[in-house]
Amino acid sequence: LMGDYQKTTEEKLLIGKTESLSQQPGKCILSLAQRPDSLSVPAAEPRLWTTQRDGEVKLRMEESGLAAEPALTVNQMFVLTVERYGEYTALCWKEGDQQKSLKYKDYYQTCRTAAKSFLKLGLERYHGVGILGFNSVEWFVADIGAILAGGFAVGIYTTNYPEACQYVAENSKANIIVVENHKQLQKILQIEDQLPHLKAIVQYKDELKEKRPNLYTWAEFLELGRDEPDAPLDAIIASQKPNQCCSLIYTSGTTGQPKGVMLSHDNLTWTAYSTAKHVNLIAASQAQEVVVSYLPLSHIAAQMVDIWITMKIGGVTYFAQPDALKGSLVDTLKEARPTAFMGVPRVWEKMQEKMKAVGAKSSTVRRKVAAWAKDVGLRTNLSKLNHAPVSYHVAKKLVFKKVRKALGLDRCTKCYTGAAPITKDTLEFFLSLNIPLCELYGMSESSGPHTISRHDAFKLTSCGIELPGCKTKLHNKDEEGNGEICFWGRHVFMGYLNMPDKTEEALDAEGWLHSGDLGKQDENGFLFITGRIKELIITAGGENIPPVPIEDAVKEAMPLISNAMLVGDKRKFLSMLLTIKCQVNPDTGDPQDELTPEAVELCRQLGSKATRVSEISGGRDPVVNAAIQEGIKRVNEKSTSNAQRIQKWVVLDRDFSVGGGELGPTMKLKRPVVMKMYKEQIDNCYKDVASPATPDNPLPPK
Repeated sequence: LMGDYQKTTEEKLLIGKTESLSQQPGKCILSLAQRPDSLSVPAAEPRLWTTQRDGEVKLRMEESGLAAEPALTVNQMFVLTVERYGEYTALCWKEGDQQKSLKYKDYYQTCRTAAKSFLKLGLERYHGVGILGFNSVEWFVADIGAILAGGFAVGIYTTNYPEACQYVAENSKANIIVVENHKQLQKILQIEDQLPHLKAIVQYKDELKEKRPNLYTWAEFLELGRDEPDAPLDAIIASQKPNQCCSLIYTSGTTGQPKGVMLSHDNLTWTAYSTAKHVNLIAASQAQEVVVSYLPLSHIAAQMVDIWITMKIGGVTYFAQPDALKGSLVDTLKEARPTAFMGVPRVWEKMQEKMKAVGAKSSTVRRKVAAWAKDVGLRTNLSKLNHAPVSYHVAKKLVFKKVRKALGLDRCTKCYTGAAPITKDTLEFFLSLNIPLCELYGMSESSGPHTISRHDAFKLTSCGIELPGCKTKLHNKDEEGNGEICFWGRHVFMGYLNMPDKTEEALDAEGWLHSGDLGKQDENGFLFITGRIKELIITAGGENIPPVPIEDAVKEAMPLISNAMLVGDKRKFLSMLLTIKCQVNPDTGDPQDELTPEAVELCRQLGSKATRVSEISGGRDPVVNAAIQEGIKRVNEKSTSNAQRIQKWVVLDRDFSVGGGELGPTMKLKRPVVMKMYKEQIDNCYKDVASPATPDNPLPPK
């Protein structure tokens, strides 16, 4: 990164030097030079991991390169940004029709005020501040304020039931919980008597419907700390070390209780720096990068992109509306016109479906022009021609620019997808529109990213190469070069809070993080994910089958299918649960019975008059049934062995959703949950079957 994004050695040594801020009346920030000396008693050398809330870890520093960068606390990184970009806009949002914004210098001071308010409410060192709500300025301020005050920032999934909120709050010993509105407040009030550490609740949106002791509005909360002296907060900030925990990310545990992933200051600040370098984000002094915040902030991917990376480079974060994933996201994208955008696969798939539906209604001429342009776009991008043909430039002018503008992506030079597997079909669809989706791969335990594709280092279906300063190892490789993906670097987490056994399962004796994912690397270091060890289906015959490639192949062969889940663990053959593309309730996000326009059009082409899922599910529509069977037959013909063939399948009555429980917050399929929910349908596939007589054997209608 160029310009003032480079740091001199002298500057690195004086990270805490903050004249521009300390000149403000009453705003004193201690420098590193003022940090009290450590006690003379020799301390034991920290290990690579800890599960203690007040523990310290040995940082994975290297002799040279990016991994040799000096370690920073969150406060030090923020102060540097304020020194450089204090007058630049940091955050943008809408209140009604009004556009609001906050500059970096005011953003930092608001976080300090929040930190003092937390301390006044009794936040203890290494205790949590739970945050339960949709992305907002208040979410960011509560997160950073908790860290500055010496506590832990703890995001809680907005879809959690009260019991799940209780587990996270108790596990993190939360002294304060910040909620968005009355609905989220009710969850906490239901479990309040089971939270011995809880001292206060803050509601940041809407008026309070009832006054209660220790319940504050956001304005009342900030008022608590406004006139508090700086010295106590500054002493806490000065005592913080980069190798101490500052944030907890709770994994959405599909089995067992969620695990609290302990992330250190260095995990956040170094990963933000390395990622920004890797994807060539530019510093604000040249031009401000703009991102849109809409993915769940309780997830590391959203936090890393929206809060930390953007802060590191002095970019702007623009907040979406709470109903973003129900349809308003495109409106926000058109207003914000982001320069970088991160979407989970389901977001890209929804855009693809919407565009296909619009395309289906276009005139014949328009459809032909669009189809021609997409063909040119895909061929040009796949062949990576140095000199694009004239037809490509014509297509760019006629179609690509308009599509980008309609999506609000006309300024977006970097589009990312991650957090769950994406199909080749969706990747190729956007590539054909000259919107290459760069895949990224990582996990909460690696502070977010480990590998990221770039335009200059791009291979379809690869998750790219690792961040600078990080290493990849493939453990227990098979004859095809597939092994368990293991990570090393300063992005690797500290440990799971209070869970030494689980931590030792994740980190081996040498400190490598075992991901549980299977993958292989090509000769250029590009990583390809081939499956997940836990998701591997091991049939009764002992065959190991990764489900995702087969599921993707079915969705590609049959565009009517929305979700596909392969079943067959400890069974004699494979079966599949299928759902049909349907409309979604814009308010609740729940799947409805009506088919999408694209699905209706596909049915027409097949010769079916179906307009609802209920007319198709359970084998009710023989025409659609036959078409699905034909698609599955094509997939089976390409299978590598008989064991990998789908023998039976069933179309379910409704699509999977977050609200229904089948999908996690980032739209990742929760296989164990689906197995329980649809146990009856699965068991029916295996009833009275000694062994399948024929590979093409759909479940007959009930």
